[in-house]
Amino acid sequence: MYIKRDGDGRIELVSRDKTPECDEYLAADSPELLAFLTEGESSRGRAYFQATDLAFVRVLEDVLELLMDKGVISFTELPEAAQEKVMERQSLRRRLNGLHLVGSEDEESGVI
Repeated sequence: MYIKRDGDGRIELVSRDKTPECDEYLAADSPELLAFLTEGESSRGRAYFQATDLAFVRVLEDVLELLMDKGVISFTELPEAAQEKVMERQSLRRRLNGLHLVGSEDEESGVI
């Protein structure tokens, strides 16, 4: 996403494409961008929290994969519900990457 800031440095305009007005890039999961899009002061805190949740989920996936790779835990030791969620996320990530829906900017920012 591309943004335009006001005189105080706050986001005032958002565009999917780079334009003469919106020339600063922000990742789609940027807490600042999510807060702007959800409007209202009470929503801003929730948007930031949700954005950090999304990033933290990826960290947990990486930690889980590392523990399994090192043989510390086995996938089958996870509760069935957790196994299903892990498999669903892995499948979704493979499909998204296979369809090239994830751009290089997203990969660099750690979105997927």
